[in-house]
Amino acid sequence: MQAEPVIVIFDVGKTNKKFFLFNEHYKIVYTRSEQFPETVDEDGYPCDDVQLLSDWVLHSLNEVLQLKEYEIKAVNFSAYGASFVHIDAAGKAVTPLYNYLKPFPEVLADQFYKQYGSREEMALQTASPVLGNLNSGMQLYRLKYEKPEVFAKIAYSLHLPQYLSYLVSRKLASDITSIGCHTLLWDFNIQSYHHWVIEEGLAAKLPGICAADTTVVAKVNDKEIPTGIGLHDSSSALIPYLVNFHESFVLISTGTWCISLNPFNEAPLTFDELKSDCLCYLTYKGKPVKASRLFAGYEHEQQTKRIAAFFQKEASFYQHIEYDITIIEKLRKKNTLSAAGHAQMLEQSLFAQRELASFSDETEAYHQLIFDIVAQQLHSTQLVLKGAAVKRIFVDGGFSKNPIYMNLLAAFFPAIEVYAASMAQATAVGAALAIHQTWNSKGLPNDLIELKYYALTEQVELN
Repeated sequence: MQAEPVIVIFDVGKTNKKFFLFNEHYKIVYTRSEQFPETVDEDGYPCDDVQLLSDWVLHSLNEVLQLKEYEIKAVNFSAYGASFVHIDAAGKAVTPLYNYLKPFPEVLADQFYKQYGSREEMALQTASPVLGNLNSGMQLYRLKYEKPEVFAKIAYSLHLPQYLSYLVSRKLASDITSIGCHTLLWDFNIQSYHHWVIEEGLAAKLPGICAADTTVVAKVNDKEIPTGIGLHDSSSALIPYLVNFHESFVLISTGTWCISLNPFNEAPLTFDELKSDCLCYLTYKGKPVKASRLFAGYEHEQQTKRIAAFFQKEASFYQHIEYDITIIEKLRKKNTLSAAGHAQMLEQSLFAQRELASFSDETEAYHQLIFDIVAQQLHSTQLVLKGAAVKRIFVDGGFSKNPIYMNLLAAFFPAIEVYAASMAQATAVGAALAIHQTWNSKGLPNDLIELKYYALTEQVELN
């Protein structure tokens, strides 16, 4: 039996560490998932164990190379952003894999912004909201001033996707999708490192920037394998949509956070947009992607628990509720479809303030909850629509399977086609597509994403 050609993709999230084998039709033929115990850094703050993660990558690759039924044609990586692995001249990590949620010292932040410009100025220039350790450039700045002896040992600082690639290929590389995502490193006005990176001597510790489709032939167990340099997971997840759809669109990626991504809006971020939690990513081709964020999945989780407790229902009560336009009309007559389109709506939906006793049952209350969440989503998504004529909105993730959410979204955007999109493991598929020409003998697939169109049945207006 002839071995099937496949690519190995490592997809490393904060919680789940996964690897996949995709065949040339981008179908998953093998997968494994692991969850590792966290360790702590020198301050006792939880973080991923870089040694455990490194051992897992190398062991897993060796393991799949033993599978006779597959021919490994290439390897690539996607991983969460805002995380550096700092290595010495021998390639050994000299610090823990610091957690991007670790609080950043205010005194050091004040020192930085006093020297290089106000928080507002720097945020605008780097398309990076002020997020402390989540601005990965600030992690390097912190090391320089808090631990100069450790900083001196660093030969290179690699974002996590590029470090994982380096483990296999020994290729030192920086990648634009990792650099360009809320790192404070990249000046979007000049499309280069910000001058503070040069002045602080950080650029010398950052390897040269390589194109996202770069591969290096690595030798693993006497087998030569083309190896990609890795991608930031948010940018990687957008690749299947960029490959399959060429007309302008916005992708609303829903989960705990609902992130609206517009790869066709190249207008610079404004200060008001930054205050509303907008930022910019870079695509694997280096183009800006304007993005806005909403904590809607978390809000949904909290408020459905409140509804369930009040009406004495199971926590999963909402999973079988269908969209009912007559309930929306009833709520309109009760004047509970309140106006939403102002910035404070992004912080919390109106539903948190509503009295549950005013609803006749859990179905009516749930329709109101989803209406309030979609009203928030309207405001959030409009932030990235300004200045770009978008024809379609794709929704993936949890809310794409919610008929009330999808019908109301279609009603709120009557001039735009709204689709629920589904595909398995978009982030991993994106990493495979980035180096398609290296490993795949077939053409780019055009059927990666399944779409369900939500026709406008009735335009719903906010009171």
